[in-house]
Amino acid sequence: MSLDVRRALVASPTQAARAAEERLRATYDFAPVEEAEMIIALGGDGFMLQTLHAMLESRRILPVFGMNLGTVGFLMNEWRLERLEQRLEKAKSFKVHPLRMTVDTVDGERFSIPAINEVSLLRETRQTAKLEVQVNARAVLPELVCDGVLVATPAGSTAYNLSAHGPILPLGSGLVALTPISPFRPRRWRGAILPESTAIRFTVLDPVKRPVSAVADQREVRDVAQVEVGIDRATPLTLLFDPEHTLDDRIAAEQFIA
Repeated sequence: MSLDVRRALVASPTQAARAAEERLRATYDFAPVEEAEMIIALGGDGFMLQTLHAMLESRRILPVFGMNLGTVGFLMNEWRLERLEQRLEKAKSFKVHPLRMTVDTVDGERFSIPAINEVSLLRETRQTAKLEVQVNARAVLPELVCDGVLVATPAGSTAYNLSAHGPILPLGSGLVALTPISPFRPRRWRGAILPESTAIRFTVLDPVKRPVSAVADQREVRDVAQVEVGIDRATPLTLLFDPEHTLDDRIAAEQFIA
């Protein structure tokens, strides 16, 4: 990436991220976000998701180079003050296609929300959720009884999806994971790996007695009746990584962690 690119700097509100921001601003020049051609984000994975969602909402999509001042930092590079220009010059870019969640609620409202990691349906009460699952307009599970279910992208497959015992998907695999959360019936169903072109629809059975919420990353819609999930190829996001520690390497390495 050319060093002539105007870059903006954003940071999470944590003490560590704010301190790193001060050091970077004292060392390098930065442009306002509205004038920038790329963004440097300081924080953890949650802040990276916030930064990407803010771009999706503004419809001004810029490459993002994250540096980890959080806990896990799966979507981030190592924090270093030195040699920033050289790191940006050598950085490798990865395209990430978000999911699009379209929700119809019991009250007749409709919402369309993007998700970079996953879309999850979760029971709202002690009652288990009962869902019909359709894949490409075909009912593959007429009744799934569970605590919830999620659809994860490759970038999000090592997050909530992995905690729910879902598969790790290589970046660029063109796949999504469909993973149940504490399934009760069918008891032996452990999920599916589907092409990213697949249209997935969840219909909530008995949504009044067994209410369900739908969550796209960190945004929740409660009391849903039906949820459609698919890849949104119209708004690809670009993440920048140091060549020695790229996102696909991290995803592959996660498969060997006990």
